[in-house]
Amino acid sequence: METVILAVVIAVVALAAIGALVVGSRRTKSLPPPPPSAPDITAPPAEPQVGEEAETPREEPRRTIEEVDLPEASAPVAVEEPPAEAPVIEIPEPTAGRLVRLRARLSRSQNALGKGLLTLLSREHLDDDTWEEIEDTLLTADVGVMPTQELVERLRERVKVLGTRTPEQLRGLLREELLTLVGTDFDRTVRTEPETSKPGIVMVVGVNGTGKTTTTGKLARVLVADGRTVVLGAADTFRAAATEQLQTWGDRVGAHTVRGPEGGDPASVAFDAVKEGKDMGADVVLIDTAGRLHTKTGLMDELGKVKRVVEKQAPLDEVLLVLDATTGQNGLVQARVFAEVVDITGIVLTKLDGTAKGGIVVAVQRELGVPVKLIGLGEGADDLAPFEPEAFVDALIGD
Repeated sequence: METVILAVVIAVVALAAIGALVVGSRRTKSLPPPPPSAPDITAPPAEPQVGEEAETPREEPRRTIEEVDLPEASAPVAVEEPPAEAPVIEIPEPTAGRLVRLRARLSRSQNALGKGLLTLLSREHLDDDTWEEIEDTLLTADVGVMPTQELVERLRERVKVLGTRTPEQLRGLLREELLTLVGTDFDRTVRTEPETSKPGIVMVVGVNGTGKTTTTGKLARVLVADGRTVVLGAADTFRAAATEQLQTWGDRVGAHTVRGPEGGDPASVAFDAVKEGKDMGADVVLIDTAGRLHTKTGLMDELGKVKRVVEKQAPLDEVLLVLDATTGQNGLVQARVFAEVVDITGIVLTKLDGTAKGGIVVAVQRELGVPVKLIGLGEGADDLAPFEPEAFVDALIGD
């Protein structure tokens, strides 16, 4: 009996072992093959993100901050920039006797009038035809109709009384009459010294092409040469490069220039120039206005506005009208229109060296009742001279 039970147990154990082997083999067949092992490759470091520092390969192990020998802090090295090159300040030519020194240049272009008159007056017989030629000579020189008639009448009377006429007598006679015509009793001083407090304020007006801005710059040189400090107001804001042109003139003699935006309000620039001139304690403020076309009523009104705005701070001491001596009678038309808008106190005749029409001095003074105070005799920086009647007439009639 015992033998039978033992045999049964052995059979059961054997069957269980066989079943386990079968199940294990089935599981082994159903499992997928393992994936191939990846090669042993070191991946590159990730690129640094914004705000991170890139890591560089090292030969040595990292050290803590305590192990690193830090250099001592040193003061930052200052980089010295080269100084800006200052503009060269020129020393203008003294104005005393400037017209006398320029007399030779003036006489080369002007003495056609004087020589023509002396030649006609030297004729043995001065008939009506000769006197008509004398009138034509004066009119061609832009002396004007009324002044010409007055001069011819006086010359006829004096020649009749004189009788025999030597060249020296004729030259002396003509000099006296021309001086009377030009006028020696005018006050030709450019008023830049106000009676109460400085600065003196001078406004320069005129049409385009007369040399107005250049004359303003040259006048600054005249004043600096006489020891005055000058502020320039670039109120010609509508003409291209006018403010730069005036700035250049100012820089050359050390005058401060007040500018505004291109196309800006001229009255505002003029106002600021006077204000800065006061604050700086300058002796003179020169205001260059726009080149007004005398046929444009609106522009002339603008000029009147500039004058009124300036006078809110201080009265104008001088209003100078710049005229081109070569324009002749057209210059007189300009003078009349400007005189209606602003009170002209003096005249500047430019380009007087390039014409034989020196009689415009007489005509414009007679037209406005104000004196010629300055004349331009060339393109040079110091070719603006105070008008001196004696030197001018001597240049007209020659030696």
